[in-house]
Formats: sequence, C-alpha cells, structure tokens
Amino acid sequence: MKKDTVVSLKKPAEESDPLSSLLREGARALLHDAVEAELATYLSEHAGECDAAGRRCIVRNGYLPERTLLTGLGEVPIRVPKTRDRGGRGRHFTSGLLPPYIKRTASVESVLPWLYLKGVSTGDMSAALAALLGEQAQGLSAATVSRLKRVWEDEYQSWRRRDFKRQRYVYVWVDGIYFNVRGEDARQCLLVMIGVDEWGRKALLAVEDGYRESKQSWRELLVDLQSRGFTPPSLAVGDGALGFWAALAEVSPTTRTQRCWVHKMANVLNKLPKGVQAKAKQGLQAIWMAESRAAALKAFDRFIRTYEDKYPKATAPLEADRDSLLAFYDFPAAHWQSIRTTNPIESTFATVRLRTARTRGCVSRTSLLTMVYKLGLCAEQNWRRLRGFKHLADVIENVKFIDGVKEETLQQHQRAA
Repeated sequence: MKKDTVVSLKKPAEESDPLSSLLREGARALLHDAVEAELATYLSEHAGECDAAGRRCIVRNGYLPERTLLTGLGEVPIRVPKTRDRGGRGRHFTSGLLPPYIKRTASVESVLPWLYLKGVSTGDMSAALAALLGEQAQGLSAATVSRLKRVWEDEYQSWRRRDFKRQRYVYVWVDGIYFNVRGEDARQCLLVMIGVDEWGRKALLAVEDGYRESKQSWRELLVDLQSRGFTPPSLAVGDGALGFWAALAEVSPTTRTQRCWVHKMANVLNKLPKGVQAKAKQGLQAIWMAESRAAALKAFDRFIRTYEDKYPKATAPLEADRDSLLAFYDFPAAHWQSIRTTNPIESTFATVRLRTARTRGCVSRTSLLTMVYKLGLCAEQNWRRLRGFKHLADVIENVKFIDGVKEETLQQHQRAA
C-alpha cells in the first residue's frame, strides 16, 4: 500500500529569489536613509532650543519597535527613530514618509493618496515611492502619477452613481468637513455620509462637494441618493449646526434625528467661562450617560436650572435640542455608544483633516474630492461591525424600545415580578 506523501507548501510571501531579496534590501536601506534625513532636518530645526541646564531640548532617543511594511515587493522591515523633549513640551519626531497609520501598501495606489494630501508634488512623489519600493521600482514617473489621479477621478464618478436598491442602511452619520483649496478664498466643504447596513457593516455612502453645509446642498445629496434606490434610514446622527436637518425633514420626514453629544458639549462649554467649564462638563456627561430617559431628564433640568440665569446663551441651544439629544433612548442600548456621536466620521477623517491642513491649499477642488474618497475607502476596510448588530432587525421592524430595552421584554419582566 502506497504511503501518503505530505508536501509542505510555502506561503506566497515566503517565496524568494535573489533579485527580490536584493530589491527588498535596497528598499530597506533607502527607506532608512530617507527617514534619517527627515530626522536630521527635524533636529536642526530645533538645534537652538535649550533647557535650563543649557542642554539641547530635542535629542535622539533610540528607535520605535521594529515593524514591517507590506509592499509590492513583500514585507520590508522598518525602524523609525524617536526623540525625547527635555523641555517638557511633549514634542516628538514623526516621519512623513512612514506615519503610524501606514502599515500595508499592497499596491502603489494605496500610498499615493497619503503622499498627495501631504502636499508632495507629483515629481517628489516618485522619489518618496522609490524609498518605499526601491530604486528599481518602475512606473513611478510624474506621468504615471497623473494617470493614476485620472483613474481615481473616473472611479469616484462611477462610485457616486452606484445603485442602492439591494441595500438597506439603518443608521447614518453625517457631517460637513472643511478643507483649504488652491486659488480660492472660501474653504471647501465636503458633505460626508457613513451608514450601517442591516448586518452591522459600516460603509462610506457619500462624499459630495457642498456649499457651507447649506440646506440646498444636503437636499440635493438626499434626493440623489433616493433616486438611486436609497431607503430612508431609521436614525440620522449629526451636528446640530448642519443644514442637513431642514433638508431631511423635507426629503425623509420619517427618519428620527439624534444630535451629536460631542459637538453639543463643545458648543455649550465654549459659551461658558473657563472657570466653570470643568463642572459644567460633568453635568452634561451626567445627562447622556444616564441609564434611563427619566434620569437623563432630571440631569437635564438640573443643568438648565444651574446655568440658565447667568449663561442663557449656553443653555438655550441645549434646551432647543432636548428631544433630539435624547432620541437614542428609543433604540437598543447596545447601539448607544455608536449613535450618540458622529465618532465614525470624526475618527475616520481626523487624519485626513490633518493631512490637508498641512497642504496649505495646494490641491484643487476636484483633486481634494477624489483624494478624500480614496482615503475614505481605505479606512472603510478596517471599520468594525456595529456592536449589537443583531438588534438592527428589530429597528427595521419598528420594534419599540424603552430605555434601550424591548418593550415586550420589559412587560415580561413586569409580569414575572
């Protein structure tokens, strides 16, 4: 009887040949030299700063733990140097070529948007990518980069016309994000919408050019979505200053509204003296962290009574949005953490805001719109499924929830008691 033969198969990443090894080693060396050059520039910029003892404030302090960057050539080990601030101001060196959020570049296209938004010119991008992929990497010319940008623009136009008839989104988060644009005095506002479907999967739904978050801009976006089969969501979460709410009331009157607590707290606290902000913040947190609507209403009334006489400008907008701020109590408690704020948008586009802030208006409107779309899709791949997504079916069926619990469940407990 013939014995079975077990053959050990290598993973694709383990397959190696002398040329690939040489290219990876070249990429590692070039990357090391590029980052060291960045560090030298950073140290020279702060060379004149000294502490009380006359020592330099910013000095080298070893390296961060080694990590790997997955490129088209395979895994390339990288070590980013770090610095220490003796002046106690907490400053530290951050590599522009290797920021912490870039860990994988399965293709050149995935790293180009970050370099572009960082303000690197088309010619400089070739050198930057050569440091990542080695001097032998091909297709990094300015003409290639320009062609890729045109491809992205075509992809974006196709994406923004896609059909929604086979998808159902239960919650949506909306926000207007402002950026500097080349050759224009007014900052560009991008209207962004993220949704979660009935299976708890989050997706980027819209990135559109808007005008100051106006009602008309949001109305055009909502009408366009519905024309492509988009079903009105059960709940929309956003900042109270948006023109979105007036547009939503006309286009989708059945959708419930939830004001973002992070935005609201910031707006209220900004209208209070700094001396009372810490205590006022605790009072606001007592509202939205209450276990029931009744407890939240008590904390709400207590806050209004405490501050309305002296600071009516702070309490008036809070009182005006009372119902929308507490709408989350009518939805599953497992979803509260996600639907009380616009964090899905804020956390995703915080880095995009940082990148574009440093470009100093070097991008055009079309380029910015396309880049934000590409970066949003990159981020989408790492979004986690909504916690407690099994309750989304109940939300779609309009099951009534009281303080985050099904009304039927509460009645069963009452009967058992």
